[in-house]
Amino acid sequence: MEGIKIYRRPRLKNPYLICAWPGMGEVAFQAGQYLLEQLKAEEFAEIESKDFFYPTGCVIENGVLDAPDLPYNKFYFYKNKTGKNDLIIFISNAQPDLSRAETYSQRITYIAKIFNVRMVVTFASMPSAIDHIQPPNVWFTATDERINNELKKYSLNHLTNGQISGMNGLFLSMAKKEGYPAFCLLGEIPLYTIQIENPKASHAVLSVLCGILNIQIDFKALIEQAHTLESEINKLLDYLKVGQTSGPIGEEDIERIKKSLSQLTKLPLSIKEKIDKLFIQAQKDISKAGTLKEELDKWNVYKEYEDRFLDLFKKGKDTNN
Repeated sequence: MEGIKIYRRPRLKNPYLICAWPGMGEVAFQAGQYLLEQLKAEEFAEIESKDFFYPTGCVIENGVLDAPDLPYNKFYFYKNKTGKNDLIIFISNAQPDLSRAETYSQRITYIAKIFNVRMVVTFASMPSAIDHIQPPNVWFTATDERINNELKKYSLNHLTNGQISGMNGLFLSMAKKEGYPAFCLLGEIPLYTIQIENPKASHAVLSVLCGILNIQIDFKALIEQAHTLESEINKLLDYLKVGQTSGPIGEEDIERIKKSLSQLTKLPLSIKEKIDKLFIQAQKDISKAGTLKEELDKWNVYKEYEDRFLDLFKKGKDTNN
């Protein structure tokens, strides 16, 4: 198929296709990347980026300006010696233009057809009213009742209503259209930490997947990352005096924590690109500004973008004059 480069054609045993893109808490991307590294999976194919991504700025290194590299979209394989299913792991470090999601997905399922994939798996985050020191629950949803019944054996929470945004959710429906059974594992993250990586949630969903596939990996590094992050959040809570309060954290406290965390962390690359695209749309059609404002508020970064946002209306007035 055009737009796909295949470097090797490994012989795989009843492979599962695991896909991961960045998103809230970077739960999916971090889980996929960690699995890839721990298994020492080998690259064998990639999707060319030029049809689905475009530069949204420039990079400057050592005082020299240059064009940024486009995101990668790579396939890796792992031969599972202890379980019934080998793995294909697809990783991209950015969300594609969702207006072209169907074509993008068709290129992924093209690889799935070549290697006779038996099941598609994605990860996602589930913002919940939990504390950051609590062990996150893992939720699941699947494309048919048979898979639901199989996953219930692992004492997971069943997501019966809702939606999974972005490619980590959208690709499941695309895979189902192509006839592939699929499921998603969602790790809970606190509502006030959606802007930062959540290795604890990534650990939770990976632990479940490894149990399903009978795969053993070393979680030590991921657990250490989770402890470090928890410690930093504790320090912040102490500073804000929120940690001194009794009972659950209230909405006002959540907003304070979000705003403070936003100063210490950065947005996922995929969200930055989404915001940039919304700015471009709003420049062409000011009625899109409402959607843009909702996204900025969702990630608590309006202050960071405030001047740029207000400029949209200044330009609109200038145009009308």
